[in-house]
Amino acid sequence: MNEQIRFDTKIAVLLRDDLELWQRLNATAFLASGVCSATPELVGDPYEDADGTAYLPMFGQPVLVFVGDGRTLSSAHGRALRRGLRMAVFTSDLFSTGNDRDNRAAVKAVSRDRLDLVGLALHGPKNGVDKILKGATLHP
Repeated sequence: MNEQIRFDTKIAVLLRDDLELWQRLNATAFLASGVCSATPELVGDPYEDADGTAYLPMFGQPVLVFVGDGRTLSSAHGRALRRGLRMAVFTSDLFSTGNDRDNRAAVKAVSRDRLDLVGLALHGPKNGVDKILKGATLHP
């Protein structure tokens, strides 16, 4: 039952290191939902406890959370774009909006090179994701 399972892919969230704790948690939740929506096959089977109570399914592999400064985040964003890897982004503006429509409008209002990124999430081949996250460290 405790056999190590190896994955060929990696799900990763990269957060800017100057965020408050509530911002890190909020951004991580939103960013992970982006990966889930783009790659539904990453979701495992529903859970059930010993009493038969059903619970929602979750990702079938770990989500690794990394941190880095603004430059690390911008570099990772650029590398992901150059590699053609789809990603979810979270900008500082999204902390002040209250719904999906306004979130999308806030991102659309800013050019790619001027986004004030505070987080991104991606899924892809393990070695490719590792190269994109160069300079980031695992969240403590």
